[in-house]
Amino acid sequence: MNLVLPDVSAESSLTRSYHYPLDWVGMEKIALPLYLENSLCQSQVNAYVSLDDVFAKGIHMSRLYTRLLKLSTIKNLALLDIKDALLDFLASHKDLSAHAKIEIHSELYIERPALVSQLSGWKSYPFVLSCQLLKDDFYAELKIEIPYSSTCPCSAALARNIIQQRFATALENHEIHLDPQEILSWLNSTDAIAATPHSQRSFAQLNFKLDQNIQYIPLILFINQAEQALMTPVQTAVKRIDEQAFAIANGQNLMFCEDALRRLYATFIHHPSILGFNFKVIHAESLHAHDAVAQGAWQW
Repeated sequence: MNLVLPDVSAESSLTRSYHYPLDWVGMEKIALPLYLENSLCQSQVNAYVSLDDVFAKGIHMSRLYTRLLKLSTIKNLALLDIKDALLDFLASHKDLSAHAKIEIHSELYIERPALVSQLSGWKSYPFVLSCQLLKDDFYAELKIEIPYSSTCPCSAALARNIIQQRFATALENHEIHLDPQEILSWLNSTDAIAATPHSQRSFAQLNFKLDQNIQYIPLILFINQAEQALMTPVQTAVKRIDEQAFAIANGQNLMFCEDALRRLYATFIHHPSILGFNFKVIHAESLHAHDAVAQGAWQW
C-alpha cells in the first residue's frame, strides 16, 4: 500500500488572528559555488520570496533551493541569469508570492603584481550582489569593499617641518656643513629624519545600483577603477624595492577621507553601468583610537 506523503505547508489551518502577509520567507547561508568574472567564488546565498497569500501556511523552500543549484552550472554568471532564477521563483509560487530576492555573499580573488619586482600575490575583495524582482521590475545592487593605504597630509606637513628644523639646527651648530656627501650622510640618520607621517589601512565600501541592461557583473572593472582613483592599493608579496616604491607612492598620495571620497565620486558619477551609488570610506587612523569616515550618495 502506497501512502501519500503529507504536505503540511499546503494545509490552511491558520487561525483567523494569524492571517498576515509576510515580507520575506526563505533560506540563508546556502553554500553554493558560483562562477563570476570567470572565477570560481565559494559563496553563501540567501533566497527569499514574499508570502502574500494570508491563508497559506508557508512557501515551497525546496523549489527555491533546486532552482539555485542551476546557477552553479553557469560559467560566467550574469544579471540576466539571476533575473531568470527570480522569475522561476515566482512562477513556482504562483498566487503565493509577488516579490523575490537573491543575495550572493562572496569574495573575488584577483592576482596582483608587485610594484617593481617580479613577485605577485592574491587579494580578496568581499562583495554582496543583491537582486530583487517585484512583478516585472528588476533591481540589482552590488556592494564591494576595497582596502587601500592612506597617508595623513597633516602628519606629512608636520614631519617635513621637523626635518627642516633639524637641518637648520645642524647647520647652525656646525654639526654638518654644506658639503653634498656630508649632507647625504646626515640625511641617512635618525637625527635628520626625526619624524614620519602616519599611514593606515583604509577601506572603501562601495554600494552600486546596477543598470539591469548591462551584459555582465562588473566586479573587476569597478575594483580596478576604484583602485586607480585611490592610487595606493595595499600590496601582497613584496621585496625591499617594492616596499620603497610603496613608501614613495604613499608620500606622493596624501589624502584625507574627504579627498578619497571625492575621487571615487569623480570616477563613478554618471558611470554607464550604474544608476546610482552610496559610498563610505573609512580611515582606521594609527594616530587616534577612532576612525575617520566620509560618506555620500548619488541618485540613491
